[in-house]
Amino acid sequence: MPSELPVVGQPPPERADAARNRRRILDAAARLVAERGPEAVTMNAVAHAAGMGVGTVYRRFGDVARLLFALLDDSERRFQQAFLTGPPPLGPGAPAADRLRAFLHALADRVEEQRRLMGAVEAASPRARYGTGVYHTLHTHVAMLVPEVRPEGDPDVLAHLLLAPFVPSLFEHLRDTEGLTTDQIKAGIDGLLAA
Repeated sequence: MPSELPVVGQPPPERADAARNRRRILDAAARLVAERGPEAVTMNAVAHAAGMGVGTVYRRFGDVARLLFALLDDSERRFQQAFLTGPPPLGPGAPAADRLRAFLHALADRVEEQRRLMGAVEAASPRARYGTGVYHTLHTHVAMLVPEVRPEGDPDVLAHLLLAPFVPSLFEHLRDTEGLTTDQIKAGIDGLLAA
């Protein structure tokens, strides 16, 4: 009989062998992305690189989109830690307007660093991002800051709209087709915030 009750909404604790398999699969997928790009990530390729059966990879992650989302998870946890508990202005302790600006600038940097992988996830499942815990956390954070910056607006809608430019395909279009730098995108975000 377990000694602790599970937390609602949290996955059950992993067995040690399951955790090792998960780590092996994620490490193999990360190597494939680093060596050949996210388009090289298939369930068969990851299973081969991890030295295990493809059935194990499917049971663990279900499909390529979920596997790619899991790859993003580690860096997402660090990013969340920075804006939830890190130093100001990204973390607590700064005025809401400064925190919102710092958050959106940090998000632009994050998308720039991860855009190939994020783009592959978006291509595999275009609307999946909105149902993830990651998006929910980003949205909740922005929606909590917005009322102090724009008290007259609907914080939920404004949060979605402020996060919209960070869809990987739009960000990639702005960078690769329009030729904008990350700094120019950040300046555009500042213009939206000031409007």
